[in-house]
Amino acid sequence: MADNLLIVESPAKAKTIGKYLGSNFKILASFGHVRDLPKKNGSVDVNNSFALKYQLIARNKKHVDEIIAAAKKSKAIYLASDPDREGEAIAWHLQEILHESGLAKGRVIKRVTFNEITKPAVIAAVEHPRDINASLVEAQQARLSLDFLIGFNVSPLLWRKIKPGLSAGRVQSPALRLICEREEEIKAFVPEDYFGVHLQTHKDKHKFKAKLVEYSGKKLDSKAIKTQQYADEMVANMSGTKEAEIIKITKKQKKRNPTAPFITSSMLIEAARQLGFATDKTTRVAQSLYEGIELQGESVGLITYMRTDSVQLSPIAIEEIREYIGNNFDERYLPSAPNVYSNKSKNAQEAHEAIRPTSIMRRPESIKAYLSLDQYRLYELIWRRTLASQISSAIFDTTAVDIKLKDGVFRVNGMTVNFDGYMVVYQEIIDESVANEEDGEIKLPKLAEGEALPVDGIDITAHQTEPKPRYTEASLVKMLEELGIGRPSTYPPIIATLKKREYVVLDKKRLVPTDVGMVVSKFLTNHLTKYVDLQFTANLEETLDKIAVGESARIPVLNEFWHDLQTTVREKQNISKMELTSTQLDENCPKCSKPLISRFGKYGRFIGCSGYPDCDYMRKVDKDGSTEEVVAPEEVPDRVCPKDGGKLLIRSGKYGKFISCANYPKCKHIEELNKPDLEGAVDCPECKKGKIVPKKGRFGVFYSCNNYPECKTIFKYEPIAESCDECSYPVTMLHTTKTKGTQRICPKCKHAVKL
Repeated sequence: MADNLLIVESPAKAKTIGKYLGSNFKILASFGHVRDLPKKNGSVDVNNSFALKYQLIARNKKHVDEIIAAAKKSKAIYLASDPDREGEAIAWHLQEILHESGLAKGRVIKRVTFNEITKPAVIAAVEHPRDINASLVEAQQARLSLDFLIGFNVSPLLWRKIKPGLSAGRVQSPALRLICEREEEIKAFVPEDYFGVHLQTHKDKHKFKAKLVEYSGKKLDSKAIKTQQYADEMVANMSGTKEAEIIKITKKQKKRNPTAPFITSSMLIEAARQLGFATDKTTRVAQSLYEGIELQGESVGLITYMRTDSVQLSPIAIEEIREYIGNNFDERYLPSAPNVYSNKSKNAQEAHEAIRPTSIMRRPESIKAYLSLDQYRLYELIWRRTLASQISSAIFDTTAVDIKLKDGVFRVNGMTVNFDGYMVVYQEIIDESVANEEDGEIKLPKLAEGEALPVDGIDITAHQTEPKPRYTEASLVKMLEELGIGRPSTYPPIIATLKKREYVVLDKKRLVPTDVGMVVSKFLTNHLTKYVDLQFTANLEETLDKIAVGESARIPVLNEFWHDLQTTVREKQNISKMELTSTQLDENCPKCSKPLISRFGKYGRFIGCSGYPDCDYMRKVDKDGSTEEVVAPEEVPDRVCPKDGGKLLIRSGKYGKFISCANYPKCKHIEELNKPDLEGAVDCPECKKGKIVPKKGRFGVFYSCNNYPECKTIFKYEPIAESCDECSYPVTMLHTTKTKGTQRICPKCKHAVKL
């Protein structure tokens, strides 16, 4: 029987730590949070100091029972959940459960944290336990309360005013606003033409071109030449001369410093840019590297904790990295003193290290055989970034050459690497939204002031200004971080929720808002402005940080927030749904000449007449923005509904045309328009009553029993009335492929016979 019980969050971590602490410790996992707020009103009691009414998470009850049983046999209990706010809250919940179970008396219950899962770190943590940090727990409870109050008061408003199933969130909604506002900017953007004029020249066999930067004594910026006519006049004026003269050469040396080690946001950004990983995928892979990987029979945590705002490295880690650089690189690559970094974010929190390998000596290539491809690629990225952060700066030799040709001055910039420094192991990818098209780096031949160069030609290039690109997951995380919105642990679930709710879709790795996303964002921006205001959300994050360090209290913050929220929600109850979901178009109805409106309905956006129901003109709007007129349902002649005597109409649905009662939804009578021919149809082998007939579904034609819903037999391919040679099942199917030709396949045992 173990004297000590140590509780972690995940079983993978428990397995790794169990090998470090020996038989005197029993290691159990809580499997994440053990208690949560029920998804119903009243879970945050606004009339009782915002008391939180927790309940045990059903799926984790068996794990809690196991923890209680083990606690009864233990003298000391160590709560070792993750070293952040959420981890502190999990430890607090476990402590509360132990108290409620009468297991606190006579036992030591302590909190331990470690930033990396290595034997020295784990043993040191157990030897230096502490009490639970009440301020961190208060901050987590405040965050949980704020999210709950917004979700359970704003989301129902969305259900009533737009459509069921929608949601709003404290950080999710400002993120959606950013995406939608960028989309509106793109739609409203009017491109402008501009032109570039370039001198083509050469020296010896080295060809290069220079850009016109000055004309008739006036400096030109990159978009100064607005018309083709002006560009043509310039070229005509400067043509006719065979040589140009170098009038100035400016040489400089430029230093480029290495980037800081990864924090959560920069890891998410670079993994997206360099590896193509979605944010939630990066988080999953990093979690597995942190919790431990089996290396030659030993489970080892490969990286430090991956939810952090800190760019600091421990002195021990820096010493090891510098030792590695000294042993594996020329002495120029090792700076005389360690490189020091500071946090750019004013809201940086959590006293952790940056994300780094637990040992820089563990080269990616040496452990590649033990990792999945995704694990290897992310570990290598973290390893290279960490190593590069302590290598010397790169040095570039830059040369700017000004070339005069009549009234024009052309400039060419050259750059060569003098010393690659940290770039020998790591280079950051520059996002296209901030990249400068003029930042080309070319190698120039040896040139001198006063030297003449031949004029090989003068070219004009036409350009158009472009709008800012749509956000990628990486650029959205970067923007949220810069604005101080959200925290390391929140970025992946924010983006996952936006996709899950179908507020956004990914198109060529860009986040594109859907119609429903635009409508929700418009509603929140126009009517609950404060709760999608970027500065308000950032200030709220700062307030949570103050609670975490004991500078603010939870209840006053919630009181002020709740008073404003309930007042705002109450004021918005009577907003017209038509007002929220409709936009009048500059187009009249072709049937009655009244204005057309763009509306958002149950099945998405459509264009309809403002004179409805007197006028039923309607056009459906496809995802690409194209429209198609909706034809009014055709009446079935000489027949009435067998249920209520109403008219029967031929309607168009998802899967083609069908017949239904005109009194829908009061009467839900439906018929197939063209009933399949049952002559020659195969008997259903399951119910023995129906026939197997073709039907059209969302993925094309399939075959099912017409005795549905009593019988739900479905086949993918055409059935034939033959029995299987192996299992005697009374139906086989004809299946034709390019590689195997036509086969007769049994749908039950899959026995195949080539025909």
